[in-house]
Amino acid sequence: MADTSMEIVEGCRLPVLRKNQENEDEWPLAEILSVKDTLGRKLFYVHYIDFNKRLDEWVTPDRLDMKKLQFPKKEAKTPTKNGLPGSRPSSPEREVRKSLDLNVQAASAPSRGKTLPTPKRKAETVSLASQVTPATSVPSLPSSAEATQASVYPAARETFTTKTREDEPLTSITTNGTTRRVLPPSQPGRKRKTWLSFLISPRMTGSLVSDRSHDDIITRMKNIDCIELGRHRLKPWYFSPYPQELTTLPILYLCEFCLKYLKSLKCLQRHLTKCNLRHPPGNEIYRKGTISFFEIDGRKNKTYSQNLCLLAKCFLDHKTLYYDTDPFLFYVMTEYDCKGFHIVGYFSKEKESTEDYNVACILTLPPYQRRGYGKLLIEFSYELSKVEGKTGTPEKPLSDLGLLSYRSYWSQTILEILMDLKSDNGERPQITINEISEITSVKKEDVISTLQYLNLINYYKGQYILTLSEDIVDGHERAMQKRHLRIDPKCLHFTPKDWSKRGKW
Repeated sequence: MADTSMEIVEGCRLPVLRKNQENEDEWPLAEILSVKDTLGRKLFYVHYIDFNKRLDEWVTPDRLDMKKLQFPKKEAKTPTKNGLPGSRPSSPEREVRKSLDLNVQAASAPSRGKTLPTPKRKAETVSLASQVTPATSVPSLPSSAEATQASVYPAARETFTTKTREDEPLTSITTNGTTRRVLPPSQPGRKRKTWLSFLISPRMTGSLVSDRSHDDIITRMKNIDCIELGRHRLKPWYFSPYPQELTTLPILYLCEFCLKYLKSLKCLQRHLTKCNLRHPPGNEIYRKGTISFFEIDGRKNKTYSQNLCLLAKCFLDHKTLYYDTDPFLFYVMTEYDCKGFHIVGYFSKEKESTEDYNVACILTLPPYQRRGYGKLLIEFSYELSKVEGKTGTPEKPLSDLGLLSYRSYWSQTILEILMDLKSDNGERPQITINEISEITSVKKEDVISTLQYLNLINYYKGQYILTLSEDIVDGHERAMQKRHLRIDPKCLHFTPKDWSKRGKW
């Protein structure tokens, strides 16, 4: 086996043995990304095809099925720029920047990269082409992200037409025999600036969608083995651009209060004697029980924000931000005990968002996942939107885990409103999509896509009706019984700022 393994090179594909969730052996196809020799023994870094990158790992030769080895195919040479070998084709964005003074009419949208595979789940969508008002279509996601997001957000990817008004009751909702009337989904008809206008104007906002044009073999591989953060040890999922000299350490130590990275336990202990922080810097804007939220300005607390982004990049692959934190606010959720406020998760948002984004990046650290903290972060982001008097939506693309959390939150929030409707004077209760959006601060496109995802919209006797089956009602009630963590608006002390009127942040 050792002699055979010598033939394996980067780019080869072959089945690799791994354990699935049921702890059973399986042999998925994997690609060899790197080969290294440790103490005379070869190790192979593999990426399982059609699996999330967080499952990538180093494997030994005995886990490789050499009988089905596929060598990389020879491809045509990469297009060169100015004839220089090894140079990458420039991105459309850079080309447009150079040609702004010449001709920008034929410019194309910039590429932002690939999205991760998301759990496939069939959801029957109902065409509302004859029921919804004409609207400007939502700006399409670029390149390869387009197909995935189109299937995830069907309602947001279509342009609808109709003759009915937004506030006209559409249909009825049938809940266990009780019929209720609801408005047909619709979209706002306001125009949006093109992406090109943002290139011409000074950068006052930012996007956390990662630019995958610079992806190479280095950034595709995890570079940190283990992170010690307070009482937890975390195994990173993805690459994070920590200093090169720290990537060879068996454990990277982080101060859990200021998030400074250190190379040894002794350095951490010495740092803790000098670090005065026992909570994230910034203003505490929410506290209930042991849960607190701190608002952190990316310009005023740049070092902390950068350290937070480096930590978050270990567990986020779609979106990233390293050093330019000025256009962003960070909301850090903490859990309090006698030693201080310990970070649980966070989300960031643009100070000014032209696309109505109320979340750029969102993360619950692995030790706190599957405990309801993710939904609490999402709920808090919408509470801020309510105070601001806006509707919001998360920046796309969402990660697979982020998509599941948002789908669950939207479903529970909308079903909670529909099931609480009460009839007046014996008549069927009425509500509009606009009213649902205003009550929840969830953007109308997300309300529509959630109704379609739940398969609630049906066509009956010439009308579109929303039908809540007993299974949906029972499932919702069970889910709400398990949801113990909720945001209390009375505990929120938050005053939104008008960032557009501030010359400097």
